[in-house]
Amino acid sequence: MLRVMLVDNHLERTAPLKESLTAAGYEVIAHLTDTANLDDAVNRLHPDVVIIDTESPSRDTLEHVIVMSQNAPKPTIMFTHDGDTEKIRAATRAGVSAYVVGNLPSERLKPIMDAAIARFEEFKALRLELNEANAKLSERKVIEKAKGLLMKQRGVDENEAYLLLRNMAMRENIKLATLAEQVVQAAKLLF
Repeated sequence: MLRVMLVDNHLERTAPLKESLTAAGYEVIAHLTDTANLDDAVNRLHPDVVIIDTESPSRDTLEHVIVMSQNAPKPTIMFTHDGDTEKIRAATRAGVSAYVVGNLPSERLKPIMDAAIARFEEFKALRLELNEANAKLSERKVIEKAKGLLMKQRGVDENEAYLLLRNMAMRENIKLATLAEQVVQAAKLLF
């Protein structure tokens, strides 16, 4: 059973949504009246999904979603009556997984939830791949810099410099990138 946190300042509008969620098999664990404490509430309650129901997403609402997305990312669905293209783009950039305009018939709730969760998981995987690629690129850059320093200092070619780094890393039982960073830092201290 997925745990859902609702954010809506209109209690009369939230009641049918709560009923639809419960009928669809979701557990509503909290109801916030605004997004001001969204990040704290998500960190404290650990919902599986966050639903924000608003007439139109304000700049403050989107900023709170950004903070939550950076600190404790969750699939976030925004129900709104504002179909403005720029608002949709801003909400998506903020971390909203699904932006739904208009009234929500209860029969569409589950497919929307499923799509938002799938989109969130896909984005999360892409972000992880990007972070890994950036880390490898950073490691590669520092290794190249350390090789250059060794080539200059010891008068060896690129292959020999790499072998020196690799053998030293193996002897010290540390990653090649870690050793390369140490070489670069030591060179900064000396020059």
